[in-house]
Amino acid sequence: MNIKQLSVFIENKSGALLRVFELLKEANIQLVATTIADTMDYGICRIICNEPQRAYDMLKEAGVSVALNDVFAVELDNRPGSAADAISLFAKEGIDLTYLYTFLFQGKGILIFRTNDRPRAQEIIEANGLRDVTL
Repeated sequence: MNIKQLSVFIENKSGALLRVFELLKEANIQLVATTIADTMDYGICRIICNEPQRAYDMLKEAGVSVALNDVFAVELDNRPGSAADAISLFAKEGIDLTYLYTFLFQGKGILIFRTNDRPRAQEIIEANGLRDVTL
């Protein structure tokens, strides 16, 4: 399932992340999942939320460097090893995952990932009966 994810580019300085979260709070946008990858000078905060297009528009208007991307979201069994099992399906087919993160949502494991080979990834999802997620 394709869902929309915000990728927010944040300077590595005190208060920068808080500003983004405060803007989302003021807009009454609910965060579902977040993850941050950082480098020396900046971080990329990836956000799954309940209104990604509105969040994107609002952040852009506020001068925040943000992108809106399609990512896959599949449901996992809430048991040890289920993420490894799902990831192995892609690895066996030579599909590279650009990044991924997992979290629990309403008692179910959720795997969010991005790949450069979206059509093949969708085929693998369908062929192996992975369950798409709507958040």
